[in-house]
Amino acid sequence: MTEIPKPLFRDPIHDGAADPTVIWNRAAGEWWMFYTNRRVLAPPIDDVSWVFGTDIGIAASADGGATWVYRGIAEGLETGWGRNTFWAPEVIDDGETYHMYVSYIEGVHPDWGAEGLIRHYTSADLAHWELQSTLDLDSRHVIDACVVPLPEGGWRMWYKDDDHGTHTYRADSPDLYRWTPGGAAVENLPHEGPNVFALGGSYWMLTDEWAGLRVHRSTDLRAWETQERLLAESGAGEDDGGNGLHADVVVVGDDAFVFYFTHPGRVPGAPTDDSHYEQRRTSIQVARAHVVDGRLVCDRNEVLTAPILPLAGP
Repeated sequence: MTEIPKPLFRDPIHDGAADPTVIWNRAAGEWWMFYTNRRVLAPPIDDVSWVFGTDIGIAASADGGATWVYRGIAEGLETGWGRNTFWAPEVIDDGETYHMYVSYIEGVHPDWGAEGLIRHYTSADLAHWELQSTLDLDSRHVIDACVVPLPEGGWRMWYKDDDHGTHTYRADSPDLYRWTPGGAAVENLPHEGPNVFALGGSYWMLTDEWAGLRVHRSTDLRAWETQERLLAESGAGEDDGGNGLHADVVVVGDDAFVFYFTHPGRVPGAPTDDSHYEQRRTSIQVARAHVVDGRLVCDRNEVLTAPILPLAGP
């Protein structure tokens, strides 16, 4: 059996892979990972401009998630003039068309807090994308979309809304094109990067509190019970130090494989200096989570063997 490596993936162009999402490519017969391609190698200016002006990177795995090969960037996202910013892709397959909901920020900014919107693109091959719309979500500071089908039909989106407490808000759609905001979903501590999935007879949401991934449990996708954090303590593997950040989950049977990123060069509890390459760079990791006595648990030091993802797709 092939052991899943740590780290799972590092971007060979900028070394700043973050905010991963994983989806099966029907035509290629591969798993594809989309991610924010942070510009870690930008000049060492003492600001956060290196996290702006980013493309969406793509890596592919043909062996069930053991090895990932960089393929390039998602094409067609840029529709305007100049250098703009794309973060945190959410990519789903409705059976006929691929849909991407991605955070869009105009320009490159030296500080946090720039206006952010969520754009909707579609694709037939996961590589080339066409803009459909910019969503109206009653806020000009929304990022980090997550979309899942509702059991009664239609779709629900969760996203971070910085205009409303840096909490998770939601919107519903009958067809993935028209969206109606539905108000607050989770309003505990400030957080970002909501990710929702079904496992073990319940729905689960992970949110990134910058100190680990907070677990929320629901039976109806409306009311959420808060549990402990996952990935809050450093792992023992290479590049797996510090808390896990902004994750995506692929469910396989009774297991949930959590794809997350780390800042391995940052020392927990020490000040962060974003002007240094070692503190900027990121790595993608994966860990297995499962349900025990009604709670989601995860040991990031567990040794995983490939394939963790189905070789013939979901």
